Amino acid sequence: MPYNGGLPGNGVARLADIAAQAGVSEATVSRVLNGKPGVSAATRQAVLVALDLMGYERPQRLRQRSNGLIGLVTPELDNPIFPAFAQAFEKTLTQHGYTPLLCTQLPGGAVEDEFTELLVERGVSGIIFVSGLHADTTARSDRYTQLIGQGVPIVLLNGHADGVPAPFISPDDRAAARLAVQHLVDLGHERIGLAVGPRRFVPVIRKIEGYRQAMAQLLGATEVDELISHSLFSVEGGQAAAAQLLERGCTGIVCASDLMALGAIRACRDRGLSVPGEVSVVGFDDSPLIAFTDPPLTTVRQPVQSMVTAAVHTLLEAVSGAPAQQSELIFQPEFIVRGSTGSGPKILR
Repeated sequence: MPYNGGLPGNGVARLADIAAQAGVSEATVSRVLNGKPGVSAATRQAVLVALDLMGYERPQRLRQRSNGLIGLVTPELDNPIFPAFAQAFEKTLTQHGYTPLLCTQLPGGAVEDEFTELLVERGVSGIIFVSGLHADTTARSDRYTQLIGQGVPIVLLNGHADGVPAPFISPDDRAAARLAVQHLVDLGHERIGLAVGPRRFVPVIRKIEGYRQAMAQLLGATEVDELISHSLFSVEGGQAAAAQLLERGCTGIVCASDLMALGAIRACRDRGLSVPGEVSVVGFDDSPLIAFTDPPLTTVRQPVQSMVTAAVHTLLEAVSGAPAQQSELIFQPEFIVRGSTGSGPKILR
């Protein structure tokens, strides 16, 4: 029994081929293609995926119609945590029947306000901002208030701006820093440095607060300014920050991103220091593939999927007419121990 799926050249797929690809019976394939009941959602999806993989068009009646467009504005995708967020958003929005429009800010390219204007012109139902200007304490926050005034629902991830009547979604950056310091103290480290990004960003401010609190409570260290090094959220930035901390005698380094942590490891090796034999390094994010670095990176995991699910749920509530609320949902991070941390000088003695 053939199915004309619109393959270039008027190709014809046989039910047997589709059934074999989907792992179901030909009768099941027939029921799905003809829109008949009695097939589970998972099985129906398996048949549709089989059609996609084989290069055939889905029947018109089975093509999902979008409920609307949702804009997603992210920083550049060089940092692997941002593609992870984008992928999670795309999957979650699609499951709710919405089509995501990804806008990625590149150096020298369009800026956040230009993307926002473009998305509004395209008639998006809402916009999600990831690590945007709302995370920069020196940036104007009225841009978001004006957007809400235009009737465009928004959700803001990884940052906070007072006075903006919108929902914020963030990991607990203070807790992340405390977890990292606690781990290093437990290993016997006392000279623990913090490598973070520019001072103006909210996540940086919060990580510093958590770091100071942990250092005071666990080590009685209240004068830690020289143990905090600011740089860029990049491998090169982490290398530069770690170089300063190593010169100040740090045996443990807590980094504000996984990329910075990889730079810190490079700085250690440039000085002939082994990781974790002589210096322990902790990252932040648990980016994709970070478990396969050399050594595998101990890091603080951002709960990406939980944050994305909450962000989408919150945004779609606003899209449906629920009043916008100024609140912040804080998600607890998870500490992941791998191979870049080891015993400190006290235990070694």
